[in-house]
Amino acid sequence: MTAESTVPSPGGEPPEYGFSSVSVITPRGAGSGFGLPPRRPAIRQRLSRLALVAVDAGAALVSARLLVDTRTPGHPLLVAGVLLAVVCLNTRARLYRPPAVPALLDELPAVCARVVVCWSVLAAAVAASSPGHSLSLGAMALGCALQSALSCAGRSTVHWQRRRTLARRPGAALVVGPTATAQRVAAAFLRRPGCGLRPVGVVADQAAGGDGLPVLTTDEEVRRAVVQNGVQTVLVVGPRGEREPLLRALAEAGCALWQVDAESPSYDRSSERLAGFPCRRLSMTERHEGFAKRALDMVVSGSLLLMVSPLLLATAVVLRLSEGPGVVFRQERIGKGGRPFTLFKFRTHRPADAREAATRWSVADEQEMRWFCRFLRRTSLDELLQLWNVLRGDMSLVGPRPERPYFVTKFGQTYPGYADRHRMRTGITGLAQIHGLRGDTSIEDRARFDNAYIDDWSLWQDVCVLLRTAAALVRPTGS
Repeated sequence: MTAESTVPSPGGEPPEYGFSSVSVITPRGAGSGFGLPPRRPAIRQRLSRLALVAVDAGAALVSARLLVDTRTPGHPLLVAGVLLAVVCLNTRARLYRPPAVPALLDELPAVCARVVVCWSVLAAAVAASSPGHSLSLGAMALGCALQSALSCAGRSTVHWQRRRTLARRPGAALVVGPTATAQRVAAAFLRRPGCGLRPVGVVADQAAGGDGLPVLTTDEEVRRAVVQNGVQTVLVVGPRGEREPLLRALAEAGCALWQVDAESPSYDRSSERLAGFPCRRLSMTERHEGFAKRALDMVVSGSLLLMVSPLLLATAVVLRLSEGPGVVFRQERIGKGGRPFTLFKFRTHRPADAREAATRWSVADEQEMRWFCRFLRRTSLDELLQLWNVLRGDMSLVGPRPERPYFVTKFGQTYPGYADRHRMRTGITGLAQIHGLRGDTSIEDRARFDNAYIDDWSLWQDVCVLLRTAAALVRPTGS
C-alpha cells in the first residue's frame, strides 16, 4: 500500500502579458516583520447569507399560510416545521454559502428539489394529524410552485445585488506564484472586473522585468501591500513551496486563499470558475474530524488487533527465523498538521543505511527479497501493524497515506495542493487508494483525491472506503 511513484507534470512557464501597473506605496518609517492587524469580518458577505435565509424562510411562511388550512390541528407547529426543514435542507446543501460570483440558475435545481421534499413532508404531517384536512395533489403542486417562485425571485435579487457590488467595488487581491504565470493570471482578473477581484501585486521569489503588477519578494513588502490596499483575497498559482508560512499568516489575518489552476483546463468538479480559471478554496487550518471518526478508528482497530493477533505472532516468528532479528520496521512519517510520528510495519527489506531508508522511493519490485517478504508486500499484510498506529491516534483507518519528510518537502514544492493533505489525520487506506492510485501512479492525482476526501468527509464515506478496501484485498495487486 505504501509504494508510490511520481509522474512529473509538464513544466514550462507561459509568456508574460503586459498591463498597467498598480503602485504599492512604501510608507515612511515602516517597521520590519510580518505582523498584520486583525481583520474585520466580511460584513457584506454575511449580510448576503442572512438575506438568503430570510428569503427562503419568508417564501415558506407565505406559501404555507396561504395553502394550509388554519383549522388544521397544530397549524402553527406545521408551519414552523416547514420553515425549519427548508433552512436545514438548504444549509446542508450549502445554499447559504454561494460561490464567489453567485448565479440563480446554478442553484435552481437544488432549491426546487428541496421545496418539493418539504411540501411532501408537510402533506404527510397534515394527513397524519388531521385526515379531514389533507392536502390535495393540486394544493401540493401549487404550494411547491408558489414557494419556489418566491424563493427564486428573492434569491435572484440578492445575487444580483451581490454581483453588482462586486463589479463596482472589487476587492484587492495578491497573486502568489512564479512571476510570469502570476502576471498572466493577474492580467486575466483585471480584464474581468465582474469576478469581484482586483489584483494589486504579485508575490514571487524573484523580480522580473517588463510591464505588469509590482513584484513583492519580501515579507515586509507583502505586509505593506496588504495593509495599504486592504487585501482580503490571495490567489495561489502553482505549488506553494517555501511560501507556506506566509500564506498561513495571511490566512490567520483574515485573507481568503484560492488555489488557481492556470495550466490545465479543469481542476475537479467541485472547483469554481473565476476569470475562466478553475479555482478552489484553500484551508490552512486542520480539519476537525469529530468524535465519530475517532470512535470508529478505536473500535475497528482494537477489534482487528484482537482478531489478527495470532496472525501477527505467526508472521513475526517466520520473519525472525528467515530474516533474523528486527522484524518490526520503524520509520518517521508526517501526519496531521505536519507533525512527525513513528510508523510500524513488518520488515520486508533492509536498506543499506538510514539515508536510503529516508530517501529511496520504493523497493516493492526488487526480486532479491525472499518469497515470504514478497508475499507480505503483495498481500499488504506487512501493513497490519499500522493498526497499532491507529489505536494510538497517530493515524486513522481512512485518510491520506503518510509519507516520509524528504518526499513531503519535495512533493509540497512540486504539486499544487499536496500540503493540504495534512489537514486531516493520515490513514491506512484512502479515497486515492481505492481508485487505483497506488504504486506507479501520479502524485498530483493522488493529492487531488485526498483533498476531495477531506473536503467532503463524512462517516459514511469512511465506511464505504473501508468496504471497498476489504473487497480489493480479495484481489491484491501488491504494495
